[in-house]
Amino acid sequence: MKFSLGPVQYFWPKDQMLQFYREVADSDFDIIYLGETVCSKRRELKFDDYFAIAKTLHEAGKQVCLSSMTLYEAPGELRELRKYIDNGEFLVEANDVGAISMLQEKNLPFVAGAAINCYNQHTLRQLISMGLSRWVMPVELSGQWLAEILSQSVIADIRCCFNTEVFAFGHLPLAWSGRCFTARSENRSKDQCELCCINYPAGREVKSQDGTDVFVLNGIQTQSGFRYNLVNQLNTMADTVDIVRLSPQVEGTFDWLAKFKANINGAAPQQLSVTDSNGYWLNLAGMATG
Repeated sequence: MKFSLGPVQYFWPKDQMLQFYREVADSDFDIIYLGETVCSKRRELKFDDYFAIAKTLHEAGKQVCLSSMTLYEAPGELRELRKYIDNGEFLVEANDVGAISMLQEKNLPFVAGAAINCYNQHTLRQLISMGLSRWVMPVELSGQWLAEILSQSVIADIRCCFNTEVFAFGHLPLAWSGRCFTARSENRSKDQCELCCINYPAGREVKSQDGTDVFVLNGIQTQSGFRYNLVNQLNTMADTVDIVRLSPQVEGTFDWLAKFKANINGAAPQQLSVTDSNGYWLNLAGMATG
């Protein structure tokens, strides 16, 4: 089992990003995803910056993958996507079916991100025929569902041709919108947002009237209010999951990687906080902890 570090989902200042990836280079992560996946207005780091970081991480022995955005709305964003696809060195994670089409035109292998609606064996088989070499299971699905899909005959006979990755730690990316909810929360329009999401390095919490963490606002992205944490489910993944993904956090990312690696076989179970959940994996309500 390998461990991957997903793209930073939040808007962090450039210096903070560069320092974070210096630490990543010295970490025990096997696979690193780089790129802006949420909002094209976040330009602290541009493609050339991500590409330079990718080269540095590759030299440090990491497998690097460049992540595309999840929602494309303008021609300029497609031109930026073309830079990712034409990078010439690194695998691309497609988080939008348009990106998959462009990668297929170039006969390039790709990773299908969790935002791609792959909910049955026929869709997965089709994506494999288009060049998929790795897929990230949609975050709201269960371990039981994954086992059933991979056991289907149309998948089982080509199981060696692709890897399966599971989002296992961090606030779950649930939905994207043409509206910017962080800007709206400050009574700003999307066009006049003044990049206010940089003031919320872990997103902006949304609580219910009884104080429950329901959602996290992250620009146009809505995340789960509870942090998803499958650290105690790793020993159930041996037959289905090749790669476990952790999403970057403002603090504690590398400490949690150590906890995950120590508990691969269930030898070092962790006490979850009251705002951690694992319900989706266990086929329960998403906010539940089993």
